[in-house]
Amino acid sequence: MRSTRSTVTFSNPFTLPGYPGDLPAGDYEVLVEEELLPGLSFESYRRTATYLTVRGRGSHAGRTGFRAISDSDLKEALRRDATTIETNNNGEAAPSAQEAFK
Repeated sequence: MRSTRSTVTFSNPFTLPGYPGDLPAGDYEVLVEEELLPGLSFESYRRTATYLTVRGRGSHAGRTGFRAISDSDLKEALRRDATTIETNNNGEAAPSAQEAFK
């Protein structure tokens, strides 16, 4: 097993399938877990899980938790965020959501 951490930045509040309410704009750490595929003549890994680190709000302030998320849901949330940025800038060239996640 190996784990890789990266950071994604959302410029606007966003939603994720399966989770109630909006998450606030900001930087979020992404943890990807992978397992080594056995029996190959070269090293290759398969993704087993992806988690988004979320800081608690309200009565849960000060807590940090991991939310399981699919790669496609994360990419879609980042795409929506980038589209919102472009729309808010009236079609002018705008920075896209920063993504260190692959």
